[in-house]
Amino acid sequence: MSNNDKLASKMKAIVGEANVIEDPEKLKAYAVDGEAPGLFVAPGTIEETSKVVACANAEKRSVVPMGSGTKMGLGGILKKKADILLSTRRMNRIADYDIANLTLGVECGLTLAEVQEKLAGEGRGYFIPLDPPYSREATIGGIVATNDSGPKRFIYGAARDVILGVKAVMPNGDIVVSGGKAVKNVAGYDMTKMMIGSMGALGIICEVIFRIYPKPDAEATLLLPFGTLNEAAGYLKMLLHSKFFPASMELMNAKAASGITAAAGLKGPYVAAIGLEGIEEAVARQIAELGDLGRKGGALDVVTLKDQAHRDFWTAYRDLTGTAAKSSPNLVDLKSNFVLSKVPEMVMAFEAALKDASMEGALTCRAGNGILYAAISPGADAAAKAAAVASMVERLTAESVKQGGNLVVQGAPRAIKEKLSVWGKTRSDAVLVRRLKEKLDPSGILNPGRFVAGV
Repeated sequence: MSNNDKLASKMKAIVGEANVIEDPEKLKAYAVDGEAPGLFVAPGTIEETSKVVACANAEKRSVVPMGSGTKMGLGGILKKKADILLSTRRMNRIADYDIANLTLGVECGLTLAEVQEKLAGEGRGYFIPLDPPYSREATIGGIVATNDSGPKRFIYGAARDVILGVKAVMPNGDIVVSGGKAVKNVAGYDMTKMMIGSMGALGIICEVIFRIYPKPDAEATLLLPFGTLNEAAGYLKMLLHSKFFPASMELMNAKAASGITAAAGLKGPYVAAIGLEGIEEAVARQIAELGDLGRKGGALDVVTLKDQAHRDFWTAYRDLTGTAAKSSPNLVDLKSNFVLSKVPEMVMAFEAALKDASMEGALTCRAGNGILYAAISPGADAAAKAAAVASMVERLTAESVKQGGNLVVQGAPRAIKEKLSVWGKTRSDAVLVRRLKEKLDPSGILNPGRFVAGV
């Protein structure tokens, strides 16, 4: 019996034979950066997850956690093949329902859409204030492990701002509870904050306690096309410093707008998208006043979206990269952050870099947060363009750093990943990340090499 067969037998004893895949052909569907794992294992409880990880740690086998797989393109290339791909999808129960105190505890395998649907049917309706890409498919665990967020980050913040506590399995198999309604905490670390955004490299998030909010009475969207970048950026800057407080403030170029039905017919190379929510009267007043301000600021048109049209727009906007990837399988997905005042400079820097590389890209910008996303298609032969794409990414990373931020490659073909640092410029806090990894995961079994600084 081979070592992999022995490991498979142990995994079957823990999670059941039906929840282990060892067929090499079937495992190809779970490849990470083109390399299939040794086993697919799907524990159904946190206790089973603990036993799986403890066993892997004892045998120094690598473990890569995965929810629905929507964010598996993020991160560096694994230092070694994944011995176990640990699926969290069977951990899909609501653990602590406390609407009276506006908190909700959920297991990591539930999708955000499933949770939102459940909350919407409670009383007057509630929601978790997160709207990341792929909300219909993305699991709670994946969203939290990557600290993902969406356009409403402007008003509600990111995952770090709405999470009260987590329950996680550590690399040695220990179950640790932190924050929220915790009964056990680890002295010395803020485990909740540490786990959020850690890519499963420091522990596997199994349960999360969220702060929830009542659903707003009304929602609407304003789409304003502009003839120049300066006009669009000027309008958004004015809005940022005004008496208004929208739920989201976004800017997109024509390539991005062309991929969204509601914005595709708008004239102008740049489109501002403003999300509004609140009581009916306040939303109506903002529609009128922000529309007037837009026209005075050079907007070529003002389009108002409500009800289903409003919801469809934001779903399409958030999922733009995923939609583009269906027709461009070699898509390169970039995320740049920078100081808020440099929005127009960064958009121009991306446009110039794309032009010089003879490539096109859909650009979307969190104009209220200083974050820019680029979905770039290098063409059918990614390997042939790898050097050119890597050079362009390095150029944009340097520009992001110059403007007070950094750049992350959220997804790219392996041939391109191999030629660059997917986490951007290494910062001084990389030393701290390495020390945490050495302390918590001395055998390096969890997601080896995929997190910041190659840990």
